[in-house]
Amino acid sequence: MLTVRPKVTELVFQLYGRAIHPELFETYESHTLERNGYRVQVDITSAGHVITWRYEGLTLTEVAASAQHPLPQRRRLMSYRLRGERTDQVECRGGARYQVCFQLEPLAPEVLWTLQHELSSNERRSGMLHRFESSGRLAMGAMSYINLEARNHSLRIQAFHTFPDDSAVVKSQSLFELPGSQRGLRD
Repeated sequence: MLTVRPKVTELVFQLYGRAIHPELFETYESHTLERNGYRVQVDITSAGHVITWRYEGLTLTEVAASAQHPLPQRRRLMSYRLRGERTDQVECRGGARYQVCFQLEPLAPEVLWTLQHELSSNERRSGMLHRFESSGRLAMGAMSYINLEARNHSLRIQAFHTFPDDSAVVKSQSLFELPGSQRGLRD
């Protein structure tokens, strides 16, 4: 099990059509939400996050983790190295849909510090936040912030994971939609 935040160049973004065993990850913060027939569990982990969304027997699990992390290959629906920006979607049985847009963005240290300060301020209003200890190289430790917007027919999740040692931030926006509610990430 990884206990130290990996280098940002080692990160992968994956989607599974199944649940992933929680003991594979070191979880720092966790939140569960139920609404209109769907249930989601969001975990902040050492490298990023694990989101498990369930609706009428359908399970989707989004994972932002290290490529070195021992994850299963069975029922993996997508897998990308976190480089640049990428958008993808998966149409699921029964009409449910998953969409994601993620990017790795290098930032100047002072911009990263400002971003972390803003994310800390957002936590007081809503969302999940975890501050990691400094690696010792820089005074500023990493931070993960996740915001959930639950609606009756969709769930939008925005995640920000900072990597001060690499002067970078990973941003993702995921949308889980119930059948008949296709609105899109940009709506």
